[in-house]
Amino acid sequence: MNSARISELLKIHPKTSSYWGLYAAPTQEGIKPDLGVAVAKKLAKRAVDRNRLKRMIRELIWAAQAGNLDKDVVVKLKKPIGRETRGRLRKKETELLRSQISGLI
Repeated sequence: MNSARISELLKIHPKTSSYWGLYAAPTQEGIKPDLGVAVAKKLAKRAVDRNRLKRMIRELIWAAQAGNLDKDVVVKLKKPIGRETRGRLRKKETELLRSQISGLI
């Protein structure tokens, strides 16, 4: 998904939870649907945690849509993670983030 399409989707009113924003729109004619994930460095300091979150989101979206994306989807992290755990993503917080994103799908 190119940056112009991501910017276009981010202007749409999202489904939200306390940590996530899920932006979805029908695909454009003749273009296959795609998935975009935005986890900002300011919100998840460690690269390990950003990559783990991105993998988790991809896994949940693909499982929910059974491999067939019927919409263009962008998932964006809204709040910083790891405030109580010295900047590290822990198992308890991972489960909270996973449940919130599952609730949006």
